[in-house]
Amino acid sequence: MIKPLCTAIAIALAAGLAPASAQANDDQDKEAEVTRLDRVIVTGTRAPKSADKIPGAINVVTKEDIQTTLLVTEDATAVLARTVPGYSEASQAMSNTGENLRGRIALRLFDGVPQGSPLREGTRNATFTDMGIVERIEVINGPSASEGIGAAGGIINYISAQPSKEGSQFRLLTRYSSQFKDDSAGWKVGMNFMHKQDNFDAVVGLSRIDRGMGYDADGVRLGMNTSGSVNDSVANNLFVKAGFNFGEAGEKRLQASYSDFTIEGNGNYRQVDGCRYEPGWCENPHPNTSERGHLFETKAEFNDFRQFNLIYSDSDFLGGTLVLNGYWADQAMRYPPEDGNDRQDPQIPANGPDGRIWDQSEIRSDKRGLRASWTRPDLFNIEGLELHTGVDWVRDTADQRLALTDRLWVPPMEYTSLAPYAQLSYELGPVTISGGLRREDGELHVDSYTTTWYRGRKFVQGGTLSYNDTMKNLGAVWQITPKLSAFIAYGEGFGLPNVGIPLRNVDTDGQTVDGIVDLQPIIVDNKEIGFNWYGERMSLGASYYESNADFGSSLSVDWRTNDFVLNRAPTRIRGFEVTADWYVNDDWKLSALFAHTAGWTSFWPSDLEGRWGAGGLNKPMGALDTNPDKLVLTARWKFSPNGDVTLSSATQMSRDLYGSDYHEQWDELKEYEEHTTGYTLFDLGVNYRVEKLGRFSLGVENLANKQYILTWSQVPGFRNYWAGRGRMYSFTYEYTF
Repeated sequence: MIKPLCTAIAIALAAGLAPASAQANDDQDKEAEVTRLDRVIVTGTRAPKSADKIPGAINVVTKEDIQTTLLVTEDATAVLARTVPGYSEASQAMSNTGENLRGRIALRLFDGVPQGSPLREGTRNATFTDMGIVERIEVINGPSASEGIGAAGGIINYISAQPSKEGSQFRLLTRYSSQFKDDSAGWKVGMNFMHKQDNFDAVVGLSRIDRGMGYDADGVRLGMNTSGSVNDSVANNLFVKAGFNFGEAGEKRLQASYSDFTIEGNGNYRQVDGCRYEPGWCENPHPNTSERGHLFETKAEFNDFRQFNLIYSDSDFLGGTLVLNGYWADQAMRYPPEDGNDRQDPQIPANGPDGRIWDQSEIRSDKRGLRASWTRPDLFNIEGLELHTGVDWVRDTADQRLALTDRLWVPPMEYTSLAPYAQLSYELGPVTISGGLRREDGELHVDSYTTTWYRGRKFVQGGTLSYNDTMKNLGAVWQITPKLSAFIAYGEGFGLPNVGIPLRNVDTDGQTVDGIVDLQPIIVDNKEIGFNWYGERMSLGASYYESNADFGSSLSVDWRTNDFVLNRAPTRIRGFEVTADWYVNDDWKLSALFAHTAGWTSFWPSDLEGRWGAGGLNKPMGALDTNPDKLVLTARWKFSPNGDVTLSSATQMSRDLYGSDYHEQWDELKEYEEHTTGYTLFDLGVNYRVEKLGRFSLGVENLANKQYILTWSQVPGFRNYWAGRGRMYSFTYEYTF
């Protein structure tokens, strides 16, 4: 009943309301907020550009969006799930397992610096800083090669705060949250300092977040996520940025920033597995929970992300703008203990109370990068013709170990890339045409190594693989009227297939690195069409896309190890999105977004010896890869010049997937089905500012105290049965001086 109703609401909104696919918010002037869209600058495309000149669906998550979300939760990706149509359900964990953008992995950046490593995607690269230092988030939907490898699903660029007015400003923020259980209380203290004087500006951010345990709506303690939980954890963040403008007219700028973020579990709880309904085995189904205590000799899970970023720019270099950027990033992720079969070894004494080896994997990544770009407007003195060109160099190294027993699980990997690119855009009256090329010339080197005991201690001959491809993009934006525009776009993205998984799973003799077919790159192409309309108090946007990969990737669970395995086969994803805003009057604003995503892959890949081809696109891609339909509705009431109330609902819809295919050579019928149950959650945020005292806020997450199972956790898997949080109250005080 909910699904048809929600779909009908979305269609009604598409017929009469309006979105802001890339719209900034300004409480003081609602009408100006809509009309200033053409001045919103998107930097995720590598060159500053008005959002309405970029072909494709662009989302700018504003400072107001971030602050509204932070009233109810400190989850790093919750704001994306609430404001970006194609972003999937948030995991409510340190891990972002199951989170994607339009069914594919997105490249996450912090001020342009990649987070995590495509060599070993550990689903931890969304928790890397305190959201209180983030000014906005720019989302480029669909595959993009503009930032290099890893953007098969698009680009999510987190932009740090920047001083906007002269003088010094301090911002103190304190937050207390609780579900009013004995160990559910948490708190945050943050301080941001901003200074701007003449040609110099600086930002300093400090914060500490101490989270208690979470409880579901039934009052049962939540289970500790097996890929990393934010419950019972402490996060510390330091961010420093300083810039100086110089030159005759201040056209040159040198800026440096440093970020140091750590989140670490306290280790006060251990997982207690639940069970799904199964006749004769689990007659009383219940989700995972936790109990006090921890396994002997185990260590706390953590994310430890540090980066240094140096940028030099000159806006008067050979008639254009030169940008030179060098960065360094060191990232480490430790995971909770597990006793899976692939962690066992008879030569190592068991450390668990059950006579099994409990071990913790740890991923480490180190990257260095240099990026040079030059943008020249009015090229050859042709008005409206712009060239953006440059070259990127990056070296990314990563490995994965079993930390407690000091065993190599994924050997050290090094990827080096040199990638030149060029992009042209031409404004021809009401039409803007853009297109470009990027050449990826990379090498992946892996030394010889030996797999673990479970994989038979197989020796794998090391080697070097070359990755060479040219990615293309082409698109156009037509400003049909001053209020209505349409776009059409084609783009390609380049990615690596989570290299560490196939390397660690080798279990055959005589294997060489360059002979592992699963290490081949993922080339994704995306076709998209859409429109945006902006009225005086309404706006509406919609887009339809199709994303294809001839040799794509999807995830499934290996029944032998209960761990993820990588499936390499053709993939096709289609979807459509609608976003809408309606400024009813100066006090009321209504917003809505709806997204539908559906994907298909093959039950089997093509045979290496050519005996059979890949199966048809008959296997639906489930919750680990594509999110069910979602609908988000928001109402904001500014009840006084100093106060406002925001009520929002987020609906994950139910979905039933079926697929089958017959393999003639094997004389075998392959079948797949998946069933997920939807739910609707309500959130409430209230702000009131008292002159000379500060802003007081109340946030209530899951206002109706709905009991539900996270969608991606409804898919059977090892220890994978988690409920979502029940009602959570948060009290925030902010003082700026």
